Amino acid sequence: MTVHEDTLLNQPTINLGVAGFGTVGTGLAKAIRENSAWISRRLGKVLHIHTVLVHDLHKKRHFIPDPDTLFTDDPETFLNTPDIDIVVELIGGTGLAYDLITRSLARGTSVVTANKALLAEKGPELFALASKHNTGLYYEASVAGGIPIVQTLKESMAGNRIKNLLGILNGTANYILSEMTSRGLDFSTALNMAKAKGYAEADPTFDIEGIDAAHKLTLLIRLAHGQDYPFSRLAVEGISKVQAVDITLGGEFGYELKLLAHVSSRDEQLQAGVFPAFIAKSHMLAKVDGPFNAILLEGNVVGPIMLYGQGAGDLPTGSAVLADIMALSKEGCAPNNTGFLEPVLPPANILDPLLTSSGHYFRFTVQDRPGVLSALAGIMGQHDISIAQAIQKQTPTPEQGVSIVFLSHKALLRDVQKAMDEIARCAFIMAPTVHYRIM
Repeated sequence: MTVHEDTLLNQPTINLGVAGFGTVGTGLAKAIRENSAWISRRLGKVLHIHTVLVHDLHKKRHFIPDPDTLFTDDPETFLNTPDIDIVVELIGGTGLAYDLITRSLARGTSVVTANKALLAEKGPELFALASKHNTGLYYEASVAGGIPIVQTLKESMAGNRIKNLLGILNGTANYILSEMTSRGLDFSTALNMAKAKGYAEADPTFDIEGIDAAHKLTLLIRLAHGQDYPFSRLAVEGISKVQAVDITLGGEFGYELKLLAHVSSRDEQLQAGVFPAFIAKSHMLAKVDGPFNAILLEGNVVGPIMLYGQGAGDLPTGSAVLADIMALSKEGCAPNNTGFLEPVLPPANILDPLLTSSGHYFRFTVQDRPGVLSALAGIMGQHDISIAQAIQKQTPTPEQGVSIVFLSHKALLRDVQKAMDEIARCAFIMAPTVHYRIM
């Protein structure tokens, strides 16, 4: 027996109850086994996966945490197993997961979860319950996989007021847009490639419609601003309607299209949302390709900081879960769930999304006749939209009209929508206007 093995035998054990043993659960178990000696040096304790709740007991498993790990398909058996120190919820959804988390917290057992949907929708209730019973509810793995953004906002940047947060929070959408950009593919082809590589689910709705990124943004807003911005009030737009032609045209102006999650503070009000937008090719986030995630933070003291890494996968996400387990296993540390003293954060002071200001990209499909360009420019001017650049592109046949692209200086979204509504009624318009923000 080595000196270190002898040390492990004399260290106290933290017993884990893991609900869900799919990709992330298996990654967690592998990380614990591979780094057991390293973990014990840092923690002074041994992590042991005591019980695992699974849907199918008969499913063949290629990795077992320990020979004595108990597998069960009964939630009651799982919840009533004695000696569980921390419950790790990795099954997802808002049904059984909600029941497991609330019952565990109510009995004084801390919880680690990767469930961004549940926290986005039920976070205030769950944090209040955790505070009532003085238990931890940690969730590093719920946002951006292996990127330590939750801990960064809770601890490393706790002394900063976050002026701006801009991020790529969904790897599936980023992979699709990257393929459309680099290969000139249409959306459906790029989506099928994402499915073939395992980056997209059979039903990719949450990813491509911005819902997954919006769940994550809801959690980040709480951490960055200490306010509860309800998920239901976030402005959310996905990428399913993105066309390759706009990616190409935007590229001619020096921009790249990304699905962005954004929150900033303006006059003590928060403006936030998830939407596809153009950013300059020189921007740091424009260089984030494939299924990776990245978050650009700007603190009023530290300035800009960017975190980059794998936003999903067994080991990256398992690493984030493991970090939370270790944080909760340390002696004498009061749970730091919300990142603030308040167990329930105050409601956000929300800026009407229509009052947000940015540059804008417009593509009009119009009849090829004199006066159209000036008419479009006139309507824009009437609505306080100043044009910065313009190009006209001939389509393959006259029946398809011509494409006119405007890039504007900063303008209110309210004025943009009014202008687009008026333009849509013009007789020379042959197709709906395509519009994206420029960040």
